[in-house]
Amino acid sequence: MEPVEVLPIVALLAIVTVEFGGHALLKFVTTDHDRLGELRERFFRAGHAHAGVLLVLTLAYFLYLPRARYSDGLEWTFGTVLLGGVLAQSGGFFVHLGIGRAGARSFGTTLTRIGALAIAVALVALAAGLIREL
Repeated sequence: MEPVEVLPIVALLAIVTVEFGGHALLKFVTTDHDRLGELRERFFRAGHAHAGVLLVLTLAYFLYLPRARYSDGLEWTFGTVLLGGVLAQSGGFFVHLGIGRAGARSFGTTLTRIGALAIAVALVALAAGLIREL
């Protein structure tokens, strides 16, 4: 199977998990508001929002990836780096929600930064491939 046939399916299924997270967040802020606390609520919102927006970005990415004319191996690599970066960046917010403290770094904030870097690598790789094909 081609990477641009499989990876968008992964992204679409991941969007379903974001929808479930939205339901959970709505429940917390409407019925159990005090349960999370301000810091955790902020990180829950940030993780949820980043996941949703970045997963939609992946769908656009996979439309353009074949135009860069990379080998299947590179398409798998860049697509996996992008999806991994999205999961790491948004997941880092949730990790910090669980273990972090206000005003302090944690493994979650490091994971968020690593995810952002992975997303940037994948986007630059796609841009380079598209420029090469002009």
